[in-house]
Amino acid sequence: MGILPKTTQQYGSFMAFKHALILFAGVCLATAAPVSSAQQVEGIAAVVNDQPITTLDVRDRMRLILSSAGIQPTEEILIRIQDQAIRSLIDETLQLQTAAEFELDVDDAEIDNALHDIAARAGATVEQVAADLADNGIDIATLRRQVEAEIAWQILVSGRYRSRIRISDQQIQISLDRLVQSTSQPQYRLGEIFIEITPENGEERAMAMMQTIYAQLNQGAPFQVLAQQFSDAASASVGGDTGYLPLSSLRPQVAEIVRQMSPGDVWPPIRVPGGVQAVWLIDQREGQVVEQLSLNQITLPASRVSDEGRAALSRAAADINGCDDLESVADAIDGAFVTDLGAVSANALTPTIRDALTPLETGSATPVLTTIAGAQVFVLCERTLTGPGVPTPDQIENQLVNQQLSLLSRRWLRDLRRDAAIEIR
Repeated sequence: MGILPKTTQQYGSFMAFKHALILFAGVCLATAAPVSSAQQVEGIAAVVNDQPITTLDVRDRMRLILSSAGIQPTEEILIRIQDQAIRSLIDETLQLQTAAEFELDVDDAEIDNALHDIAARAGATVEQVAADLADNGIDIATLRRQVEAEIAWQILVSGRYRSRIRISDQQIQISLDRLVQSTSQPQYRLGEIFIEITPENGEERAMAMMQTIYAQLNQGAPFQVLAQQFSDAASASVGGDTGYLPLSSLRPQVAEIVRQMSPGDVWPPIRVPGGVQAVWLIDQREGQVVEQLSLNQITLPASRVSDEGRAALSRAAADINGCDDLESVADAIDGAFVTDLGAVSANALTPTIRDALTPLETGSATPVLTTIAGAQVFVLCERTLTGPGVPTPDQIENQLVNQQLSLLSRRWLRDLRRDAAIEIR
């Protein structure tokens, strides 16, 4: 669970309230000093289905974001944080309103456990987190509300959609095949920060925002934190970490610069389709995943090969559906015999044999191949992957389920926004 859930919906500007809040936040956030209630004149920043979000709510959320990011506030940063704060508060309000409609209550114990997890990941206790927030003028209730909304939403999404999602063996196999293709190539682990160019957020403003972020990076701000707070990419929830990827899966503009980078380098902002991007090369490695194939082969020795024998072997290969009864298949072909090859690395096979095996499903055979030994067919009994970090079929299934749940979650929240009465003042 991330501390700060990301959304991509843009809600526009605050008009006059924006400028007043920026001036106020620029003072109180930079000094990290709480402001007394007597000094504050609070108003309504937004109304969601008749439920108000106050300027204090927005300011507290901005404080929380800046405290988490550990960066120096500038006007551009504050504008971005303000937009993020109002977006997240509107989404959380919709999520909690939906939970109330379903009579779903999140127990305080669940929130406490989530806060313990958050603190533990930061190497601290909940009490230390609360004290740190208080030092920055933030009531821990601000974080508790955010966690409550996230837990409630996860329960709602899982309850509504989980039983409807079906992952087929074919989908799992396709994912495995893609994994084989990508992990056999050199891989690059990247950090990315992406600022989307929208009608409200034009190219000039997006580039200015990215330049500000890049300046913060040069001053030592953590890349992961800035990505989590400001990036519009899907990787924002994990600090911009894309994981290990082959060059073929990267945008051409990114692939070109990655070739020029060394681990640890952060590339200046570049223009990519749809926005502006900064790239950090975290690590690179050679392909580390190896495809292991459990094989049997039926051989018709070169001395026994004839047109009739080859045709018989071809017909037999087309009917093979598994590795259990291959001896009887070979017995029906004069001179043929079966060899159990065991587990063989795909990289150790000749290109001709490897290419013939690539499209096969488990239990099927290749066409008849001409080799030094004679006429042969190879039967694929099992296909596995070995190497660091190779997921099991169950793990791949869980990944596919979570991807679909994430997509359905975004669609549901989008529909809630569309149908809600949202007024931003």
